[in-house]
Amino acid sequence: MKSLTILRHAKSGWDVAVERDFDRPINKRGARGAELIGQWLKRQKLPVDRIIASPAVRVTETLDIFQPAAGLDALEPHWDRRIYLASAATLIDVIRDTGRDAGHLLISGHNPGLEDLILMLVPETPGDDLRARVEEKLPTSALARLDLDIADWHGLDIDVARFADFIRPRDLDPALAPAMDDD
Repeated sequence: MKSLTILRHAKSGWDVAVERDFDRPINKRGARGAELIGQWLKRQKLPVDRIIASPAVRVTETLDIFQPAAGLDALEPHWDRRIYLASAATLIDVIRDTGRDAGHLLISGHNPGLEDLILMLVPETPGDDLRARVEEKLPTSALARLDLDIADWHGLDIDVARFADFIRPRDLDPALAPAMDDD
């Protein structure tokens, strides 16, 4: 059995002038969300053996805050450019390629790819509230934890996962709930 933790980057700073989307940083609200989600993961004592992530600035800054808060600062992320704005199919390929022998893998990146990945991996089941929340939206700094009945990451395929957890920053601090759809 494997577990996959999916972490969307923290809220971006749209008020910062950057030449490329890749270079957009997170803002204060995003930093708080990343910290809260990291603290939550640490309290849950959920293991992570390996981290793969987009090298985009908003992801690197998210992990700079999330990892110490989660007690994962000893893990060096594997930066994979393919994750930047990737489709769910590409993310599956990345996980198959870089998961290696990790039992508990964390991937951090961007929407819509991460949201689509979750919806591809977790089959539709009547009354699945967690899947319904992801269908509504995978907000910034949200974390989904999936359990997979596979022996090797090469066996990753659609409809092989089930939710273990799903948490959003607003679940931990209502002040972080969006006023509007402002990701």
